[in-house]
Amino acid sequence: MQLQVNGDSVYVNTGGVELDADKPSVVFIHGAAMDHSAWVLYARYLARHGCNALSIDLPGHGRSGGALLTSVEAMADWLPALLDAAGIARAALVGHSMGSLVALECAARHADRISRIALLGCAFPMPVAEPLLAAARANQQAAVDMVTLFGHGYAAQLGGNPVAGVNIQNLGMRLLEQAGDGVMYTGLSACNAYAGGLDAAAKVRCPVALIIGDSDQMTPPRAARELAAALSAAGVEVHVETLHDCGHMMMSEQPEMLHRALLVALRGL
Repeated sequence: MQLQVNGDSVYVNTGGVELDADKPSVVFIHGAAMDHSAWVLYARYLARHGCNALSIDLPGHGRSGGALLTSVEAMADWLPALLDAAGIARAALVGHSMGSLVALECAARHADRISRIALLGCAFPMPVAEPLLAAARANQQAAVDMVTLFGHGYAAQLGGNPVAGVNIQNLGMRLLEQAGDGVMYTGLSACNAYAGGLDAAAKVRCPVALIIGDSDQMTPPRAARELAAALSAAGVEVHVETLHDCGHMMMSEQPEMLHRALLVALRGL
């Protein structure tokens, strides 16, 4: 469905089910240069099990119009406007990579609108190497190649997809290649520049789940656990789950394992 958010047309996939303001809601936030399609499995399941499931294309991504939002803070402040447009008072947020930082920041800034957050492939800080930033700035194929190489764990690089005949890395590359010029760079730059993670962690009041890939090279498990410790120190209920034989692209690398982890993270909605 298309919603009007701040004057722009924004695409939201609802898993094929009409939104109902009386149901609990979950908003899925994609990573840099990705779109709603990363969440198809999870959104369709929740939509058929009593939840509103909103897989969004951020402005300038996928099927959404509008200008690219250039900072994590801007994306976090955009989400309440999306909820307003959807007629939803409060929602859980599930974010991957860049989207996880957006979920964290939104929960800190707009606590009354957020019931809980699940942070996938998250770490703070989330630095991006200069060669990758430079390639993305120039809209070079090398940027897609680097994200594909470092974003997938060893098993995925061998072709270990539980669905026969489907190549995990090629699927990821095709998704990244669909992004328009400047989209990957804007997202990666926002991750690299984000400095508010610890301040946000101190302000979060809702339950938090961190889901970590044990072979994640882009957001290493150590950094994710440090963020979990900061959240715990602030008195937040924190659940950490590690997915084995999994890199950063956990939605495609370990879809069933992630599905089970998300059901635990969202229990009690």
